Amino acid sequence: LETTGSFDLSGRHAMRYARQAVTKVYDSHPASVFEKLGISVLFGDPRFLDEHRIELKGKVFSAKKFMLCTGSSAAVPPLGGLASVPHYTNENLFDIDELPASLLVLGAGPVGIEMAQAFQRLGSAVTVVAKYDVILPHEDRDLSTMLEGRLSAEGIRFVHEARSVSVATGSGGTVLTVERGGTREDLAAAALLIAVGRKPNTEGLDLEKAGVRYGPVGIVVDDYLRTTAKNIFACGDVTGPYQFSHMTEYQAVTATRNAFLPFKKKANYDTVAWCTFTDPELAHAGLTEAEARERFGGAVTVYRYEYRNTDRGRTDNAEFGMAKYICDKRGRILGAHILGERAGDVIHEAQLLRHLGLSFSTIAPMIHIYPTFTDVVRQPAKLYYVDRLRNNPVLKVLAKHLGKKK
Repeated sequence: LETTGSFDLSGRHAMRYARQAVTKVYDSHPASVFEKLGISVLFGDPRFLDEHRIELKGKVFSAKKFMLCTGSSAAVPPLGGLASVPHYTNENLFDIDELPASLLVLGAGPVGIEMAQAFQRLGSAVTVVAKYDVILPHEDRDLSTMLEGRLSAEGIRFVHEARSVSVATGSGGTVLTVERGGTREDLAAAALLIAVGRKPNTEGLDLEKAGVRYGPVGIVVDDYLRTTAKNIFACGDVTGPYQFSHMTEYQAVTATRNAFLPFKKKANYDTVAWCTFTDPELAHAGLTEAEARERFGGAVTVYRYEYRNTDRGRTDNAEFGMAKYICDKRGRILGAHILGERAGDVIHEAQLLRHLGLSFSTIAPMIHIYPTFTDVVRQPAKLYYVDRLRNNPVLKVLAKHLGKKK
């Protein structure tokens, strides 16, 4: 941040920096890059005339095959009074120059929680309205609860199991009426952020004319990312089921291959992973403990390791956090969850084991650089390795024999 005099972490500077970062990312992928590869880039609002033709700015273009990747937009709930109340979504939030004194965040998913922490640290008094009894409901409950405790200690207020009823403009800004436990309550703040998810961009495409079926959750595709029109494929947020940029890239590669090559490949989501970029980060790969126990019963083993037990955590003052691994009876990782410094980077070692179907013990003897945060993967792997040795039938007999000799 460019400031005059001493360091100034103000909302104005933070938002300007955020806008600059967004511009820098987008400017690194201009249309000219694709045009140098022989790809024509046209801008506008296309619509289908039939399964082989689209119209764009009065011109008709035809093709044997199409790929739909129209993305998604911020979802806005049908909340009474919202149409006449100023509010923000993730798409216009960074246009703010002067931070509001207080902020209501409707939604406790990744966007809501990331922005709640950022605004709280910048000086806004933040209240998060959550639909469920926990934030980040798709995360492992142990870690989401741990993160919520950290955020509460920073001053964020959480209103759980609340159903939003209506919103209105009050003397101090926005008043959101919620209902929980049969009782209604008014929550007031200077500004309102809607962060309840995203909706697929399907409007205005005239998909019906092309025979492409779609619904509230997006365009319908099969396992090969083909739509209900055999020559039209789709990928990314407009199809789901995971609305992340890295999943869009994976689907795009898979769909393009299936559109042009004779050997088809199914989209496989068994090794899906993501990260919520709070401070510290919360990274997720695979099943939560609850999901694993529901699917496999008691045939799972859970290993935990805290950041405070790592020398890197001690030296970097990053001792808050925990890694958690859920393994099957063969030692394969069913789920890996890390809350802590650089979690989104560190989890890839466990993700690689999942991708290759290897046992957690595989990395136990591997040389790791010291001191690094990878100890939160390596040390639990060593614990699993020791457990495997203890349960080895041959070693059990040998240990029993040696015990008798003593």
